[in-house]
Amino acid sequence: MRDVLDNQSLPLTDSTHNAFEKQLMKQELNVTERGEGVATAVLRHHFEQLASSMFILKLIRNDLRKIEILNIQAILRKNDQANRRVDKTLLFLGLAGSFTFLVLFSFSVNFPSAITNPLNTLLKGIRQISKQNYKERVHLDNIDEFAEVASAFNEMASKLNDWESSNLSHLMSEKQRIDTIIEQMQDVIIGVDEQGQVLFINTSAKTMLNLSEGKYVGQQVADVAKHNDLLKSILETTHGKPFCIVINDKDAFFQLDCKEITVPNISPAEHDTIQIARKPAGRVYILRNVTEFKERDQAKTNFIATISHELKTPISAIKMSLKLLRDERVGGLNSEQMELINHIGDDAERLLKITYELLDLSQVETGNIQLNFTATQPEHILNYAIKAVKFEADQKQIILEELLPAHLPQVQADMEKTAWVMINFLSNALRYSPEKSKIDILVQPKKAFLEFSVRDHGKGIDRQYQDRLFDRYFQVPTDGQSKFGSGLGLAISKEFILVQGGEIGVESEMGGGSRFWFTLPIAKKH
Repeated sequence: MRDVLDNQSLPLTDSTHNAFEKQLMKQELNVTERGEGVATAVLRHHFEQLASSMFILKLIRNDLRKIEILNIQAILRKNDQANRRVDKTLLFLGLAGSFTFLVLFSFSVNFPSAITNPLNTLLKGIRQISKQNYKERVHLDNIDEFAEVASAFNEMASKLNDWESSNLSHLMSEKQRIDTIIEQMQDVIIGVDEQGQVLFINTSAKTMLNLSEGKYVGQQVADVAKHNDLLKSILETTHGKPFCIVINDKDAFFQLDCKEITVPNISPAEHDTIQIARKPAGRVYILRNVTEFKERDQAKTNFIATISHELKTPISAIKMSLKLLRDERVGGLNSEQMELINHIGDDAERLLKITYELLDLSQVETGNIQLNFTATQPEHILNYAIKAVKFEADQKQIILEELLPAHLPQVQADMEKTAWVMINFLSNALRYSPEKSKIDILVQPKKAFLEFSVRDHGKGIDRQYQDRLFDRYFQVPTDGQSKFGSGLGLAISKEFILVQGGEIGVESEMGGGSRFWFTLPIAKKH
């Protein structure tokens, strides 16, 4: 408003008047200080009287100065008040900062021990629990979360202690029961852990091994066996045939059975999974007393040998009578009678073959078989066997193909018994081969042995029967067809080959035929 008056002369123009009026209205709306309203009202009164008088203009200027002074004084007063408030605020903030620093300093000094001490106590308790010390307890007097954790820890330790006590008593009871069972068993039982220490040894074992009544559990079994040849032999043998031990001036037969002890071994695997494997934990040696079974088997063998020997005479008489009946000098027979005679002859021949097989088997079992070991050419064995089955092969138009390398060495064997095995192989191959097929006969060196094999091209043998082919009296099922023989041929063949120091086996698959083989040691050159 002062600028309007300073820049204009009297009388005021309309635009100047309006500009002043506009600023005056703003002043009237912005009255904030004491006395400013009165001064503004006086200014309005003088402005309305303003015409051309310089005196009124002077009054207006004085009014404006008063209003300005009032506002400047108000600004100065409020500035002083603001400065005083700032000083008070700074003082308050300083006091608050000091107090906060003291609190934080005290907290930083005391808080770690307040946290770490309970944690260390809990850690100590957990370590004791991991060592199976379930009597460990944690005591925290503070009433906070740590006290609740300590209470839960003590409850867990108490339950673990109860479980350990009950489980330990159960295990001890089971161990005592097992020890009692092992002790009362008549079989010889010896347990050895993976470190070679004796876990248990029953009274039967001590008696048979002629051990004193000392304490052997925990000792090294190798140390015990140093002065006991029988125990040493048992430890070095994993399986085998029954062997004889003289006990109280009587032969006793035992069968050794060695079992590997394995326990689960849990280990982490990939992708947060658990892999369970099994690791060895020792061995258990069991000597079963098979004397009674051996005696029964011996009685059975003697009985079969006696019956077989007694059957040879009447069967031979039957064959002789059949031969006489076929002789026309005795009298003529019609076709039906001749057919009956032929059937009787076939049955008598079959009975005689079975009788000889039983005799051979009984001789092998009793050890009375007589073997004539000589250095023999493999060609002689094959020629003897092929000649025996040549007629049957011609009847079915089957080719017997020999595959023999040149200059084969001689074998140390009984020619008659070995040829019998080869005849048995060829007879089986002819029986199960289709007509107009081929049978391969192969001889080839295998280190210090010669391998003889017969391969047919029949339907083959199911895998589930292959392991039992060389068992006595076993015959492969033939889908309702009539069975041939007695099931003793392959069993006798196995005994003949094993006695001569060789091995025997079969390879077959359904639809691919079968291959029977055996090995014999090469004769040493003198």
